[in-house]
Amino acid sequence: MSTAYIYDAIRTPRGKGKESGALYPVRPMDLLSGVLSKLSEKNDLDTSHVEDVVIGCVTQTGEQGTCIARFAALAAGYHENASGVTLNRFCGSGLEAVNHAAAMVASGFNDLVVAGGVESMSRVKMGSDGGAMFDPKTQWSVGSVPQGISGDLLATLRGFTRNDADQFALESQKRAELAQRENKFTSIVPVHDDNGLLILDKDEHPRAGTTIEALSSLQPSFEFFGTQFGLDELTKERYPHLEKVNHIHTPGNSSGIVDGAAAVLVASEAKGKELGLKPRAKIRSVALAGDDPIVMLSGPLPATRRALEKANMNIDDIDLFEVNEAFASVPLMFMQEFGVDHSKINVNGGSIALGHPLGATGAMLLGTLIDALEEHDLQTGLVTLCIGGGMGIATIVERV
Repeated sequence: MSTAYIYDAIRTPRGKGKESGALYPVRPMDLLSGVLSKLSEKNDLDTSHVEDVVIGCVTQTGEQGTCIARFAALAAGYHENASGVTLNRFCGSGLEAVNHAAAMVASGFNDLVVAGGVESMSRVKMGSDGGAMFDPKTQWSVGSVPQGISGDLLATLRGFTRNDADQFALESQKRAELAQRENKFTSIVPVHDDNGLLILDKDEHPRAGTTIEALSSLQPSFEFFGTQFGLDELTKERYPHLEKVNHIHTPGNSSGIVDGAAAVLVASEAKGKELGLKPRAKIRSVALAGDDPIVMLSGPLPATRRALEKANMNIDDIDLFEVNEAFASVPLMFMQEFGVDHSKINVNGGSIALGHPLGATGAMLLGTLIDALEEHDLQTGLVTLCIGGGMGIATIVERV
């Protein structure tokens, strides 16, 4: 098996996922076609060499329905040879798209693939596509519960307090604010309208000046859902040592709802040389794992172990980590389990500060990781995300 190389990774800024957000006027097709177009322009890419465009998107309905990957590629001016596929692995979709592209390149079935993700959470509301997970008779989700109360359950099982979550969230905000101020998000490409006027050139979500007092004043978000889904009864049955679930997650220590898109250029070494491309990193391993669908958010642990094993590495071999901050309990769990210092995780903040555009986040985090490795002159990095239904995904990259 050969090696899959990442030649570039770019993303839009994240815009607030509401009608007042800067990216609300931009259709998801245009968000995605814009970033695909800029990827080809930046790399002077002859798109007749693109064999597939693989795009993650979670809420595939309305303006994100049909195969947005194919039509966005055509709208971006890609050669008609470039086919397209849209996939959904919930929050892991953007990274799944990159991993799929890497697998096709490493196997030799493809030589060059563009991967990425898109999610307009302002225009296509989360959950508006319905879902196979819900039992129509009981309204219970099949083998699962809403993620927010899974986050609270995970925090309870792991012993994380509300203050732990708020302190982590505050640090995420501080890091993101500093990174934005010092222009550390070098993978960002601006979004313009049809007339070339600038719409957004930096992430809209960071809340400058957030304080621990402001965070601690927010009310828990998921206690009602815990009651509605019978979480206390379920917890007593499955975890009899727990007296109750501690509801610690709020809008301040959970990921924000945002819009955005990302694109990643993946190719073989031979194809890169043929086209005069310079690689930024190579993919050492990719991994998926299923896990407890009730706790759900613990998937990054088995996925990370599997990725390390496949790369013949251990946790100390990794210089930097991007652990998606769906809820504060997830990176807190990761640090506790692996003994990784916070200084190596999400060094420029994460989704608590910047937002989590579902289908695009994984591809965005990969670009953020490579940016950070280059900035700090480090070699290896790992990206991991928790996934709805009790799954995890991870990717290990090495700079070249």
